[in-house]
Amino acid sequence: MEREYTNVMEEIVVTWVQVLMSGMEYQTFCSCGKCKNDIITLSLNNMPNYYVTTEEGRRRIFENLNTEENRKWINKRIINAIHVVGQYPKH
Repeated sequence: MEREYTNVMEEIVVTWVQVLMSGMEYQTFCSCGKCKNDIITLSLNNMPNYYVTTEEGRRRIFENLNTEENRKWINKRIINAIHVVGQYPKH
């Protein structure tokens, strides 16, 4: 069964983790698949879900979340997750 819904916050977090982990600031952190998945899930567990079933809904939620204040809020939680996973890796 194909999923007919999307968590917009998940899309945003996955993208931001990829971007942040490829930056110079986080080169000393492990970027294996396990650590990236742990960072993503820890981040998502500290954020609200935004599930949508249509592309129009996805665009609307993305536009609502795409403010400077929300970007800072999301970024802060991802950076915290990077540091937690970096300090306590599960491998």
